[in-house]
Amino acid sequence: MKHIHSGKVRDLYELDGDILLVASDRVSVYDVSLPTPVPDKGALLTQLSAWWFDKLGSIVPNHVISTEDVPAEFARRAIRCKPLKMVQVECIARGYLAGLGLREYQRDGTVSGVSLPPGLVEGSRLPEPIFTPTTKISDTGHDEFMTFDEVANDVGRETAERLRDLTIEIYAKGAEHAATTGIIIADTKLEFGFDSDGVLTLGDEVLTSDSSRFWPADDWEPGRPQHAFDKQFVRDWSLTTGWDKTPPGPEMPENIVQSTRERYIEVYERITGLKWS
Repeated sequence: MKHIHSGKVRDLYELDGDILLVASDRVSVYDVSLPTPVPDKGALLTQLSAWWFDKLGSIVPNHVISTEDVPAEFARRAIRCKPLKMVQVECIARGYLAGLGLREYQRDGTVSGVSLPPGLVEGSRLPEPIFTPTTKISDTGHDEFMTFDEVANDVGRETAERLRDLTIEIYAKGAEHAATTGIIIADTKLEFGFDSDGVLTLGDEVLTSDSSRFWPADDWEPGRPQHAFDKQFVRDWSLTTGWDKTPPGPEMPENIVQSTRERYIEVYERITGLKWS
């Protein structure tokens, strides 16, 4: 087993020609990995992703080979995957206004070049889900919004249209299911790549608490921050510490660690209908 790369949350290995994608218990906010792990976080992300990959398989091929045929030390938090040539675009679907999308809208009235109606506030539901891609690589080291035309210039119009359509379809199907469990999926980030046959394939993670904003539907109220079943909770806490968003990040106290874990477990159990143990 050959180590390939360590990301902010995941580690990649090469194993018999396949890719082993291992999720750690690290938490990353504002592109900085915090020093305090959240127990079970890696397993929760992996198991929720695996559940969604299976549910979404009729929409698009995915990179999963097995969640069982992995080294014992990585059990429950690793996926054995097909190697992909990744598209260097973060594919984001937004159904509600929050985060960077909210700030972009407040400044320009648009998000990724998509015009939105006036008068929207934090947490507003959009008239329809929109595709708001960002760069995966930039000189600043942070994601930056792209217009659809910019994506088309980078990857070709046909691929750009496919990325947009798949991102919206996956988001819509995920949001429809989550709504039956009392959860709003406000937005989500997806990553795609091409397999060895040139087939556009869904990779990385999908519809998890690290890649999506999950809100309880019965508590949703536009015009204020929403209760978060995702890492927005950690982002918000980190800003109360006076941290300047540069490494090293602040240590999380035990109550924040435990509350984060409980939120990740709750969204996993509600979406999948399975008991976490």
